[in-house]
Amino acid sequence: MTPALVLAAHGTRSPAGQRTLSALAETVRRARPGRRVELSHLEISAPLLAEVLPAAAGPVVVVPLLLAGGYHVHIDLPAVVARSRPDAVVAGRLGPHRLLTSALVRKLARAGLRADDAVVLGAAGSSDPAALADVRAAAHRLGVRLARPVTAAFASAGAPSLEEAVERLGSAARVVIASYVLAPGFFHDRLTAAGAGPVSEPLGADPDVAALIWHRYEEALRDRRAPARHPRHWHAPPTLRPATP
Repeated sequence: MTPALVLAAHGTRSPAGQRTLSALAETVRRARPGRRVELSHLEISAPLLAEVLPAAAGPVVVVPLLLAGGYHVHIDLPAVVARSRPDAVVAGRLGPHRLLTSALVRKLARAGLRADDAVVLGAAGSSDPAALADVRAAAHRLGVRLARPVTAAFASAGAPSLEEAVERLGSAARVVIASYVLAPGFFHDRLTAAGAGPVSEPLGADPDVAALIWHRYEEALRDRRAPARHPRHWHAPPTLRPATP
């Protein structure tokens, strides 16, 4: 049986955010008709991952709808899988990846990006330094594609904050924020309130995001099937705390 794809989103209280995640799940389904695709959430929204996993028949691959590492990738999601479906294969986080860069470029173009604008990649943030490094790597990829510097900035934990980045760059140019979140909600609202110029739409149900989800799905299955050449030693991640929803 072909493994089912279970999408694991963070969860949001925003009705617009819930609609966007549902639209993304539908875009993923349309990309591979006939495949089993279920949308779930780690918290806040229904259905919860802890409810979807036990009910899924046959093998399962869980793809986190998370753009960077952090608490939910390293602690929350693995704990849910261990309790409710320990045989499930868990894919890696979505970013950074060239497909996300392509989606960001299109969103910025729709927001009216100009050649002389300064660009900030606005992300949620994390207490995990590796997660912040993921976002900075995504900012570097975007800067290469746009042929200009792109500053990573954060709505919660992480430096610089959105406000700091906008203030520093805004003295010399209009600042445009590339929204590095998947759906409307708390963090995208923080981006729009940062005092910049245009803010691009969340990544949402972009075809390249859907393609990346299937790429992570296939990647996880390949890694599961590949014979281990060297023993892997697990190291505990740093003490992390969830980002404020």
